[in-house]
Amino acid sequence: MVLIAGLFSCSNPSPPELIKDESFAGVVAGEKMRLFTLQNENGVATQITNYGGRVVNLWVPDKNGKFDDIVLGYETIEEYMDSNEIYYGALIGRYGNRIGRGLFNLNDTVYKLGLNDGGKNHLHGGMKGFHNVVWDAEQPDEQTLVLNYISRDMEEGYPGKLEVQVTYRLTDDNELRIEYDASVDKPSPVNLTHHSFFNLNGAGSGTINDHILQINADKYTPVDADLIPTGELKSVDGTPMDFREPKRIGQHVEEDFEQLKFGKGYDHNWVLNEAEDGLIYAAKVVEPQTGRTLEVYTNEPGLQFYGGNFLNSSDTGKEGKVYAHRSAFCLETQHFPDSPNKPGFPSVILNPGEDYKSVCVYKFGVEE
Repeated sequence: MVLIAGLFSCSNPSPPELIKDESFAGVVAGEKMRLFTLQNENGVATQITNYGGRVVNLWVPDKNGKFDDIVLGYETIEEYMDSNEIYYGALIGRYGNRIGRGLFNLNDTVYKLGLNDGGKNHLHGGMKGFHNVVWDAEQPDEQTLVLNYISRDMEEGYPGKLEVQVTYRLTDDNELRIEYDASVDKPSPVNLTHHSFFNLNGAGSGTINDHILQINADKYTPVDADLIPTGELKSVDGTPMDFREPKRIGQHVEEDFEQLKFGKGYDHNWVLNEAEDGLIYAAKVVEPQTGRTLEVYTNEPGLQFYGGNFLNSSDTGKEGKVYAHRSAFCLETQHFPDSPNKPGFPSVILNPGEDYKSVCVYKFGVEE
């Protein structure tokens, strides 16, 4: 293999419409932005920029072997930098999801974070979260990308210097495997996740309400009107939150149910059922027309399912496609939202000398 401009030459057939490297060239604060292509032996391919560690596109086949790009995003780095922030394809940190009022108490010190969620709460690491920084990048082979970032003490209000490494690996089993490793020199909350917006019919190709979803969870964490968890773990039984058996995403989304009103649809954390060994099977999505499937596996205790409720046709992405209401979904493996303020939730505090390790696997397939 020969590395040329960030890409590895490969004898596998390339899916169409791969983006040119120069569309993602630029410099931010002295750091170079680049675009990297990963491709497996089956022709599945993804392009990832080190600006925010964002998955820009992801080409997978349907049941007839036709490739489509199934994640929302843009064709140039300028569009990512100039857009209203929607986190397309981004790495999220230091804290994925919300921290209520942007406050938490750690070892008798109150830390104040930026309020970038309607002026009320802290969301996805703040204005300069990991989605808006340039990561150091190395591509050791045609199927692997390794990203590194050092978050300085008190960056966005978080204590301690946090050193993070994220490895994207596209396997020959059609898995996009994301592994997170981190360490810190002072106690700090850490909750890293990934924020691709998926549509298994193709990005910008209509509603996801007809996708079939299963979530391996008996409970979820209900929220208040500001989408901050109440601290309860509630049963999904007899509610629209019950996805233990596969059902259409849109089957109950318009029901008169308080939690759906708060989120304008699904935007909640599910408490995953624990696995006896190995990674937890978290969720599965099937798109009936194309036959494409997505399975999610993780070692995290929670899964945020977001149904694209705040997409509103104001955003135009790749190939000039408009991203309409509920035209994509997110499945974010994570610890629970607002955990620093909820002592009953699994702890998110990383201490010096401890190793943070998180795994998210998106496995793609087809069904007839």
